[in-house]
Amino acid sequence: MAAATSVAASVGLSVGDAIVLHNSNKLALRLTPCDVFARVAPVGQEVARFEVELAQRLAEVGCPVCPLEPSVDPRVYTRDGFTVTLWTYYEPVTPHVAPVDFAEALARLHVGMRQVGLPSPRFTDRITEAEEIITDPARSPELPDAERAFLSGRLASLRREIEERGAVEQLLHGEPHPGNVLGTVDGPLFIDFETCCRGPVEFDLAHVPEAVCAHYPGIDRELLDSCRQLVLAMVAAWRWHLGDEFPNGRLFGDELLRALHDGPPWPTLDAMVTRLGDR
Repeated sequence: MAAATSVAASVGLSVGDAIVLHNSNKLALRLTPCDVFARVAPVGQEVARFEVELAQRLAEVGCPVCPLEPSVDPRVYTRDGFTVTLWTYYEPVTPHVAPVDFAEALARLHVGMRQVGLPSPRFTDRITEAEEIITDPARSPELPDAERAFLSGRLASLRREIEERGAVEQLLHGEPHPGNVLGTVDGPLFIDFETCCRGPVEFDLAHVPEAVCAHYPGIDRELLDSCRQLVLAMVAAWRWHLGDEFPNGRLFGDELLRALHDGPPWPTLDAMVTRLGDR
């Protein structure tokens, strides 16, 4: 928070307070009274430069993305061991984006992403990151051995299953869940592009509510089911990561494992959040 407020003040923004909007692998802040959205991460634990460049290119081709703060240089700032990026803050106009609007915005984002020739990781790199967490007890010390073996096997089998389908791959958001889409006066806008990767569009759709998928054209339903399982398994791995600061992370990790053991129909992430809230 100190790094973000210091950076903002150094570029002429008026900052009296920093309100935490989200805290997990990155810190998201609303800086007031200048009303700027700041994203903060330790140096070396982020891909801020990639995110800034990608957001600029996506905006240029008309994608529904949250733009960088226009009153300052569009770049990554470094202060006291942290990277800080400054974005336009939007006051939400609706608590939830309507499924049909969400689907239309995501389809537009995917169309625009096909026009952006920016090197990016493949979705399988995300699987590898999850595998590295669960196969190393030092990184996930609270994960029971039986569940460690279960998750490892499930991730490996889903990787093979999805790759063997040979679906067309393109640049994706990576995590377009409802927490990363804002309902604004300009319509739905996507944020958080550090997870962008190449893969089938069903990988992105595995992060969104079923009601959104119902309005997205041309979905391969079998591939979507495989990707939903994959997302559940990857998120479960991240929730068991030592130092994970996701609210109720361990409880969420338990629920995700339970869902994977229970089998189909595979729940969406928003359904899992609702299930956790009902407990």
